[in-house]
Amino acid sequence: MLIIMMWYKNNPNDKVWWKDTSEKCIGEFVFSFDKKKEFNMFRDYPHELTEEQKQIFDEENPYWKEFFKDRN
Repeated sequence: MLIIMMWYKNNPNDKVWWKDTSEKCIGEFVFSFDKKKEFNMFRDYPHELTEEQKQIFDEENPYWKEFFKDRN
């Protein structure tokens, strides 16, 4: 079976792209700013993001910013 990964945005003006991994993994959240370099939210946030990337991510994803507030 061929699995095609699709990128999507929560809102059209967002800069964060999310990868639909629903057919591959449950509970994996992969995002990107350019659809090339991928970040795994639970492993990489916020330590692997630049300051600018973190600011963009936090503005577009206030739920996750609050969820991970102890990591800052």
